[in-house]
Amino acid sequence: MFISRRTLWPIFTTFISQSHACNQQFDCVKQTVRGHGVKGLYRGLSSLLYGSIPKASVRFGMFEFLSNKMRDESGKLDSTRGLICGLGAGVAEAVVVVCPMETVKVKFIHDQTSANPKYRGFFHGVREIVRTQGLKGTYQGLTATVLKQGSNQAIRFYVMTALRNWYKGDNPQKTINPFLTGVFGAVAGAASVFGNTPLDVIKTRMQGLEAHKYKSTVDCAIKIMKYEGAAAFYKGTVPRLGRVCMDVAIVFIIYEEVVKVLNKVWKTD
Repeated sequence: MFISRRTLWPIFTTFISQSHACNQQFDCVKQTVRGHGVKGLYRGLSSLLYGSIPKASVRFGMFEFLSNKMRDESGKLDSTRGLICGLGAGVAEAVVVVCPMETVKVKFIHDQTSANPKYRGFFHGVREIVRTQGLKGTYQGLTATVLKQGSNQAIRFYVMTALRNWYKGDNPQKTINPFLTGVFGAVAGAASVFGNTPLDVIKTRMQGLEAHKYKSTVDCAIKIMKYEGAAAFYKGTVPRLGRVCMDVAIVFIIYEEVVKVLNKVWKTD
């Protein structure tokens, strides 16, 4: 099949710009450590925990609930059912936690980088958004968020379930060590990055301070394609890949080890 130079050029230029972005990120790390020490890399940790803990709780809680309902007679969960359970988990975390947290975070970041910031702090920003726009103001881009988180977790749990079943083969009692769980998690994270970065780009646009420019999620996607081209949907893929792979690997290791401990101390029929 012939692929024209015009088709490949936007993809090539995107990856060149992303490689440049990676170099900038490494330089940012060096500058931060030099100016503020290693402690400077952990600024904003409390705000991250506020969102990450409830998000993981809803995600894995819903996945466990759904997977327990969908296992076969032998207790096995196939990859297709793992995808469905992951989809349900992603939709749940999007509605309950991710959409309001991400909307506030994106608006706060955009406000702080503007010429005249309105918000004096994170919690002041939340109060101002609710005061001026109501609770609806914290749920901007809900459709895009549901699509993004739903597809995200569907891909990750599908890959994790498939890899886990492949490794165990005909022996469902075969244990998986934490290192291998981390490798499987990193692969699942990479798959989700390539699979839904366009939805992440749309979601971020829909939750920013300039979200009023878009009539809907579909309108946002059309305008990005029309004015910026297909490559714009994959902005930040390479930097995001490094972060997400490590993030998903660590989260799945913790999840699997916690489940092992709970199964030992909290036996159910």
